[in-house]
Amino acid sequence: MNPVQADNCPPPGIEAFFARAGKTPLANAFAAKRLVPPFAGMRPVPEDEIAARWGDLADQPRSGKSLTYLQVPFCENHCLFCGFYQKPWSEEAGASYTDTLIAHLQHDADRAYQSSGLIHAVYLGGGTPSTLSPADLARLLRAVRGYLPLAPDCEITLEGRPFSLDRQKIEAALTAGANRISLGVQTFDTAVRRSMARRAAREAVIELLEFLVATDAAAIVIDLIYGLPGQSPEIWAEDVRTAIETGIDGVDLYSLNLFPMAPLAKAIEKGKFTAIPRETYGEYFAAGAELLHDVRWEAISTTHWRRVTRERNLYNLEIKQGAQCLAFGPGAGGFLGGYAYGIVGELDAYQGAVKNGQSVLASLRRQPDGQDLFDHIRGAMECARLDHVWLGDTLAARGIDPDCVVPLFAQWEEAGLLTMDARWLDLTVAGRFWQVTMTQNLIEWLKVQHEVVANHQ
Repeated sequence: MNPVQADNCPPPGIEAFFARAGKTPLANAFAAKRLVPPFAGMRPVPEDEIAARWGDLADQPRSGKSLTYLQVPFCENHCLFCGFYQKPWSEEAGASYTDTLIAHLQHDADRAYQSSGLIHAVYLGGGTPSTLSPADLARLLRAVRGYLPLAPDCEITLEGRPFSLDRQKIEAALTAGANRISLGVQTFDTAVRRSMARRAAREAVIELLEFLVATDAAAIVIDLIYGLPGQSPEIWAEDVRTAIETGIDGVDLYSLNLFPMAPLAKAIEKGKFTAIPRETYGEYFAAGAELLHDVRWEAISTTHWRRVTRERNLYNLEIKQGAQCLAFGPGAGGFLGGYAYGIVGELDAYQGAVKNGQSVLASLRRQPDGQDLFDHIRGAMECARLDHVWLGDTLAARGIDPDCVVPLFAQWEEAGLLTMDARWLDLTVAGRFWQVTMTQNLIEWLKVQHEVVANHQ
């Protein structure tokens, strides 16, 4: 289902946003999970106005929660399921790139948008940041601390793969200030891992995680993916049980996304792999959630569980709630003062621009009216609950009929996706599985209502 309004078509009715009625909401509440583009609904700033508008934004102090994302675009190899692969890794390229990223951090260190307001979370993502050498990791993290106004309790996450994160790199990263390490494990099963071009075997992954836990120096979290070819329900359950047994602090349970340009999608088309039916994904999610509930891990988002409070998942939660975000590195995206911006994506062009003191901006987009409301909804739904009294009051204050959402919530409750009391809407396990689709449907329905109000003014 894709209820987005086409040009010159009447706006969709509320039924377009309903779930399918039936006894198996985990399997088929909606036709498919929706993937939301990061810049959906935003208006591009004309190219000849970008420089002036950015200059205004850069001279304004930040306010509210703020984050920083640093992109490291290298990987040792292209994992079959990945849709984010950019550049092959080489040690020489890593050292040169680290120089560039530090220069980018340094360039605007004294401008208001970077120097004012505390940064509450930093995320080194990619790509695979753990490809960087110990020396490059250390000096990059030191630059982060030197050129960004970090909050005293700032969460600093290093993302990596078990294959490239050795003990020297761990020591360098922890000593330089990383306090959270996120590893893309995806599965512990060696056969499934090797089929997806993941190099480290089960035993090596477990040994690394146990070593990281034993350092007791950072929050240790991993990603697991369900829906990988060859991954039976039994293998998936063993993956979750193994994660629990390692003593890590947090885990994400993600469904496989078959990106059209990823090698796995092409391999399935050619018959090299048999895809797991998507209508079974919900059962995988529910089984994993139950195993984590059985040992009383806390669900702090619809996909993320933690064992202890050391794990905060701060960056991932705040970015969905509309936090300001400074972006560094090719292809990285940020949010600032009601705008979304993108950095030049091609590596050589990015490095050349930084070296020559030129602008690295590739795009600037104005966020839509009502973005604050939509961010609040996204953040609340990501945490599997929404204050529907607050929502009704907020809609009324904006001239929108607060009862416009009542039939939608009632239908979703009947479909088994949520429960409601006098104030709160709480997602069921099925609702948690379909959360992104439900959130986007709710926001698009509210956009329809906003247009109705605007057309009558």
